[in-house]
Amino acid sequence: MTLSRQAVQRSVLRWRTRRRPEVAVRYLEALAADLQVDGWRLVRLYRPEEFPIPVPLLWVYVRDVGLAVSVLAIPGGAWGYHEAQRGRAAFLSECGDAGAAAEAVARVLKRRMFPGTW
Repeated sequence: MTLSRQAVQRSVLRWRTRRRPEVAVRYLEALAADLQVDGWRLVRLYRPEEFPIPVPLLWVYVRDVGLAVSVLAIPGGAWGYHEAQRGRAAFLSECGDAGAAAEAVARVLKRRMFPGTW
């Protein structure tokens, strides 16, 4: 039985993500700094002593609308911000430009807050 190239790539990306949680935390902290400036509320779900989960998450919310953001390894040795609920299918932005990622997160949250206006 041979694995498809895509299956191997997914396994490698999952391995990189789980192996380097400190990279994800660093990128989530950069995103958190930009989101706080814009007034979004945050819960950092990546302190292992408080939240023992395998993938670091950042919960971004306002009132009753929120979004969990994760950082996952992507092809080419890079990292990307994703909606945690939908995983790789919900790419938000490549890591490295926290400002662009904050705008992408804000767009998703505003669409959820005001669904009839989009």
